[in-house]
Amino acid sequence: MEEINKKKIANAVREILEAVGENPDREGLLDTPMRVARMYEEVFSGLKKDPSIHFNTVFEEQHEELVLVRDIRFSSMCEHHLVPFFGVAHVAYLPQNGRVAGLSKLARVVDDVSKRPQLQERITTTVAETMMDKLNPLGVMVVLEAEHMCMTIRGVNKPGAKTITSAVRGAFRSDDKLRSEVMSLINHS
Repeated sequence: MEEINKKKIANAVREILEAVGENPDREGLLDTPMRVARMYEEVFSGLKKDPSIHFNTVFEEQHEELVLVRDIRFSSMCEHHLVPFFGVAHVAYLPQNGRVAGLSKLARVVDDVSKRPQLQERITTTVAETMMDKLNPLGVMVVLEAEHMCMTIRGVNKPGAKTITSAVRGAFRSDDKLRSEVMSLINHS
């Protein structure tokens, strides 16, 4: 994949500043276009990554009980407005045939998927599908809770409103008791 073109981004930011009536040559804004370009390189770093690589290494451990990593902080950029949304992801799975992933790998997948222009719904689904495809678990459940700046600072102006999305696969879909157990653990403070 092509590298992020920081010079092109900086030029575009300069044009945006001019378009809103600002002087991009004033002292406080002189370095802003390149700062924004470097920030975009960071917040869109997932565009160059395949999140499934984090599951290339798995461990054999005879454990076929629930694994849940909750409160994985993430941030992303709304693809409709290019403003941030941020929150936490909760990722659960039931290993099968002793195949378990390193716990940090779950967080890395969330990071890689969220670091691109995104929709919360797509992050949720992509994390779940990646885990199902690469780990072949008995089931996966992914729940994201996020606050969207496109709802907070513009439009409807509702700070604090949270959006919750979920993706439920395999055993979690067919077993209400199991799904309830995960939700209870997620909501436990």
